[in-house]
Amino acid sequence: MNAIFFVGLITGIVTISAMFLFALAKLFSRHGGGGHVQDGYGYAVLITGCDSGFGYELAQCLDHKGFVVFAGCLSPEGAGAQTLATESSSNLKILKLDVTSDEDVQRAKKIVQENLPDKGLWAVVNNAGVTDWAEIEWSSIGDFRNMVDINLFGAIRTSSAFLPLIRASRGRMVYMSSIFAFFTCLNMGAYSVSKRGLEAFADCLRVEMASFGVKVSIIQPGNFGQATNILKIKTSLEIWEKLDEERKQIFNRQYIDLANQYYTATCQSGFKNADMVIDAMLHAVTAARPKYRYLLASATDTFFFMLFPYLPTVLTDAVMSFSSMYAKRVDMLYAK
Repeated sequence: MNAIFFVGLITGIVTISAMFLFALAKLFSRHGGGGHVQDGYGYAVLITGCDSGFGYELAQCLDHKGFVVFAGCLSPEGAGAQTLATESSSNLKILKLDVTSDEDVQRAKKIVQENLPDKGLWAVVNNAGVTDWAEIEWSSIGDFRNMVDINLFGAIRTSSAFLPLIRASRGRMVYMSSIFAFFTCLNMGAYSVSKRGLEAFADCLRVEMASFGVKVSIIQPGNFGQATNILKIKTSLEIWEKLDEERKQIFNRQYIDLANQYYTATCQSGFKNADMVIDAMLHAVTAARPKYRYLLASATDTFFFMLFPYLPTVLTDAVMSFSSMYAKRVDMLYAK
């Protein structure tokens, strides 16, 4: 009887503690009070990576809400940027903005400063980014450098330039991250490095900017590959030809084919539209109490991803072993 009582007591304590922690998490998951915008009239927003995808759609939404939108595009003469300009009001201005270029960022800052509306620059949405997939041994230093230069240093470069304007308006800084910032997945090494670094930067910035009334939010989308054109499609032959002879002996051509098929199939299973992400970005820009993080996935995946960072490493590493792909990988390595 005492044992049953003890087990019941422990179960009750654990349950109550879990409920208490959940309540605290909900309470502190949003910033303290502060400014918000009912509509965008008189405010400006800078968005990077507006040639397509999330940036393109967000630019249209904020334009419709009355913001002056500075839409940073890698290719301002390209089809995406030109269509965006045609379908938007005169309040949307296309900027040439390669976030890896100091010159582009400073030129964009000058244009923004010269065209600010009365209430200033309210938000910078650091959306520009690229993705790619490859096992670490298939990747060169150049592959890592390119990923980090765009996804991490590009955001840092843009943030450093525009923070004085955001500080003046007590506005918002928003960063496009990914579940791969914390979820360890086969073939996403370089991308995960860039996004984990981005979140570290944003977390540090959030603490520093709180003194100025500036709010910092991180967007963490799951699988939205079909809703954007960020996915990099490549053939098995392209991967194979990058490998030296030693690695070809380890990662045989049959396995490369399987990995390519697995990656393509996984991407095709994701969300087909970007509505969930755009709604989160809008909330981060306009809400009185924006969240620190917006985890965007299905209900089941969201529960898992919220739990994932708190699991022991031995369990998080083991997650990948449950996939059929990982089991096949073990069997196929070194195979002729």
